[in-house]
Amino acid sequence: MLGTVSLLAGEHYSLTVTVKDLRNNKGDVQFALYNKKGTIPDKNYTKYYKIAVASIRNGSASTTFKGLPEGRYAVNILHDEDQNGQIAKGLMLPTEGIGFSNYNNIGIGNKPSFEKASFELNHDSTKTVKVIYF
Repeated sequence: MLGTVSLLAGEHYSLTVTVKDLRNNKGDVQFALYNKKGTIPDKNYTKYYKIAVASIRNGSASTTFKGLPEGRYAVNILHDEDQNGQIAKGLMLPTEGIGFSNYNNIGIGNKPSFEKASFELNHDSTKTVKVIYF
């Protein structure tokens, strides 16, 4: 067939996620990937599609999720300074850094949701997520 291009059913992609400007090199960074509405927020990290943990070097960390089918995804980041896989909290706010794809700040009027944090993945991509400290 001359002049036609077809996408193969079941084509898969890679997503590299990077965080920069971490406040220190303590602990690890946990990268949780979501692919369904209603999964964010996920305070106890039980609703994720895939999860990865990366070491911190010079205030940055990254990971690559491979073999992802085309679709909508969202990323949730935890600067897990105490390396327990959970968000450490003070009275009400996290004491460790958190972040979500498509978010530069988090607050009462800007609460995380899958709808706001999600993006379309239809080719190999790289996303940088801002980590927010309260």
